[in-house]
Amino acid sequence: MNGALIRLTAERWTHITEEHCELAGLSYEVLEAVESPEAVYQGFAGELLAVRQLVPGKFPVVVDREQTAEQGFVITAFLTRRIRQIEKRRKVWPR
Repeated sequence: MNGALIRLTAERWTHITEEHCELAGLSYEVLEAVESPEAVYQGFAGELLAVRQLVPGKFPVVVDREQTAEQGFVITAFLTRRIRQIEKRRKVWPR
């Protein structure tokens, strides 16, 4: 979105897929959501939520924190059909 390099470590991916087994096998789609989101929303504690539609009505949401303008890291990711809940947050991209 703004050029920051967002890391997804093996440890973080293992944690994500243990908590959200529906994402197992979707690492490419999760990385796509970060690299080319359809929208980015502000979290409640400074994190960003990148959203990209996977199939009609199903959206991977990737939560990341940008430490600097150049780098950041993925905190977690999940699938949702309740996109309206995410859209209630402040949209930071595109404006």
